[in-house]
Amino acid sequence: MSEASGPRTLRIEGAFRLAGGRSLEGVDVAYETFGTLSPNGDNAVLVCHALSGDAHVATGPGLDGATCPGWWDSLVGPGLAIDTARYFVVCANVLGGCSGTTGPGSIDPETGNRWGLRFPLVTIEDMVDVEARLLDALGIERLLAVVGGSMGGMQALAWARRYPERTDAVIAAATTSRLGAQAIAFNEVGRSAIIADPRFAGGDYAPDAQPADGLAIARMVGHITYLSQDGMREKFGRRLRDREDHAFDFVSEFEVESYLAYQGRRFVERFDADTYLYMTKAMDYFDWQPPAGTDMPRFLVTSFTSDWLFPTAQAREIVRALLSRGAELTFAEIDSPYGHDAFLLETEQQGALIGAFLERILADRNRCAERRVS
Repeated sequence: MSEASGPRTLRIEGAFRLAGGRSLEGVDVAYETFGTLSPNGDNAVLVCHALSGDAHVATGPGLDGATCPGWWDSLVGPGLAIDTARYFVVCANVLGGCSGTTGPGSIDPETGNRWGLRFPLVTIEDMVDVEARLLDALGIERLLAVVGGSMGGMQALAWARRYPERTDAVIAAATTSRLGAQAIAFNEVGRSAIIADPRFAGGDYAPDAQPADGLAIARMVGHITYLSQDGMREKFGRRLRDREDHAFDFVSEFEVESYLAYQGRRFVERFDADTYLYMTKAMDYFDWQPPAGTDMPRFLVTSFTSDWLFPTAQAREIVRALLSRGAELTFAEIDSPYGHDAFLLETEQQGALIGAFLERILADRNRCAERRVS
């Protein structure tokens, strides 16, 4: 039977040292689990979320106890590619996040006030170290796989570098080993929009009065990079919304304008502006090298034909780096019109690849266990 834990929080006590040299005294980690951990703990899969995601990866109880959908319901659940009837799925909100894990919106124990920009900068590697501590607390010594797309894919790659002995496999979708200048530039535009909002107040805004305009613009800019040109043309074209002719005024009249404004408003309702600054900066800093040594996970690396944010050329860079270290890997470029968002929307091809890959990893682990027993 597949079980969903609902939101939980783990407290990591003591000093937690960060890559930037500073330390946090105690870290709260918000996480959820789906499925049942096997008696010998050999069926655990860690799913890492993207920039705007959280721990609620699949359908299960929300904060109010009511069942609500997850952000990757197309792939995580009973009978799906990441089958919660077979695998024990763990997903945690990342360090620096705004969904229960310690971040800039948390209370600084020294001052009793919200951290704001006094919170130390974090890296993708810091996020992974927190996830490793969470798994320690859950009694999971070795994962069957680490899975993630976009920023989650960066975490999956970082797991292979920092803890290669703790996972059998890594699945990295629609991601990169390092951001190029264009992606960093888009992140900076978003951060600048937030900081320029008069309500930003140096990051010390009240939780119920955050710089909504700046955050909405940041989301609008970011969302454009998640779509493809062909997808936008097909979905919106130059169609007008609720009118037959141009308004000759500075109002949102094209359908694509209204769509982006809607995405911005929705994002403000569930995300924090300071967190956006920290998450995008962590992505900017990410600069990955493949693991060295013989105890290396197996890899599944996927890209999507219309993803111009993290294009296939960047995925091939990951593949070449891994092959240079003798890694065993599978690579696939999936044809999709959905742009970078394809890793969230493409179910059939991506699901078949991930499902078959996980089955092979589990079968190989079981064979190894049988040989040890015999």
